Amino acid sequence: MAPPAISTSVTELPESRVRVEAAVPPEEVEKSIAQAARALGRSMRVPGFRAGKAPAPVVIQRVGREAVLDEAVRDSIGSWYSAAIDAAAIVPVGEPALDMGELPGQGQPLTFSIEIGVRPQAQLGEYKGLEVGKREPGASDEQVEAEVERLRERAGRLATVERPAAEGDFVVMDYKGTLAGEPFDGGEGRDQMIELGSGRLVPGFEEQLTGASAGDERTIRVTFPDASESGDEGEARGSGSPALAGQEVEFAVAVKEVKAKELPPVDDELAAEAGFDTLEELRDDIRERLSEGEERRIEAEFREAVLDSAVANAKVGVPDPLVEARSRELWDQMLHSLSHQGISKDMYLQISGRSEEEIVAEGKADAERQLRREAVLAAVVAAESIEPSEEEVLEALEQAAPAESTSARKLLERMKSAGRLDAFKAELAQRKALDLLADSARPITVQQAQARDKLWTPGADAEERASQLWTPGS
Repeated sequence: MAPPAISTSVTELPESRVRVEAAVPPEEVEKSIAQAARALGRSMRVPGFRAGKAPAPVVIQRVGREAVLDEAVRDSIGSWYSAAIDAAAIVPVGEPALDMGELPGQGQPLTFSIEIGVRPQAQLGEYKGLEVGKREPGASDEQVEAEVERLRERAGRLATVERPAAEGDFVVMDYKGTLAGEPFDGGEGRDQMIELGSGRLVPGFEEQLTGASAGDERTIRVTFPDASESGDEGEARGSGSPALAGQEVEFAVAVKEVKAKELPPVDDELAAEAGFDTLEELRDDIRERLSEGEERRIEAEFREAVLDSAVANAKVGVPDPLVEARSRELWDQMLHSLSHQGISKDMYLQISGRSEEEIVAEGKADAERQLRREAVLAAVVAAESIEPSEEEVLEALEQAAPAESTSARKLLERMKSAGRLDAFKAELAQRKALDLLADSARPITVQQAQARDKLWTPGADAEERASQLWTPGS
């Protein structure tokens, strides 16, 4: 369905906000009234008509035009809002303040206004031919041997040993837990195998099995952690039951076997298990794969560094209310992602041990960085008159079409009819702008970049980025 035709006017306000005055044409209003009347009619019994089959004019006459119009506005304001944003050609940031005008009479347009933050404007500085540090690709011998060791671990076999268990060994056991002398749900198991030192059980449990031998019986006392102490691995660490949080529990444990992992030697036989003739071939393959992955990471780092250098050269005003609005958007996006993993907002807050306000505050630095980057890319798009061709749009849609079980051409028509094509083309234009920046940039060594006191050095803020909220599950 094509989006409704909405006329708009835009007034710029302070702190990167705008007011959009929107008018829905009378014919669109009447169409929405008729749709709302038909929906209401499906639950009405009107003399002379079959149940739920009363025509829209009859429903409007019985219920009253104002009541039906009110219902129509409730049903349609979402699509009218989206159409107004598109017609105004703005990129909104944060929650809107929506002000509805008076409900119109027949044949009159419906008016409403929107106040909302928008993407800030950037005044470009130097953005072409930037000198930016770029790491050299290549896998070190240490990285290769670490991969060989991981392969060796996977090829290891467990063998029963006649000695006390040590960290890294596996213990096969029966156990029965009691809370204040009474059994509890999930507190009993037979022939369970655990790895000592893995940290997968309640803190203190594995440590008390160190030194145990087959045939030993032990009494293990542990205190289940609170949810806020157990972190993201609460379930794995045995703190899944809220009733046990903070409680001291006693386990009667019977050790049945102690097993140790026997690792194969690093030789041609290990390589053969991985599908190679010799150990040297295996190492060469590992080095090649690591180098390919490293090259992709380096290229991504370089593109990001080029963009950040262009941002550093530009002037971008980013008011704090806009930063907070974007940070809240990012938080909402994360909650949406977590909901698909079965994690509720309250559950995440409890696990993280932080309040919503603390999380939003911590996300402000990332939010401001995003806004500055987007503003600069938009300015480059305008300065270079970048507009994706239909062939480029189709090429991009080729990647998305299989997931939609359709062709790129049909997906293009679907996006046109839904009014989503302009937003998609704007996204493509920003990608092309970043391509332009990266292609024109001149790579220099990381040492040269550091010597010139560049604002960003590849890898320098990797730890900071890894600790940011906005990488759930990565």
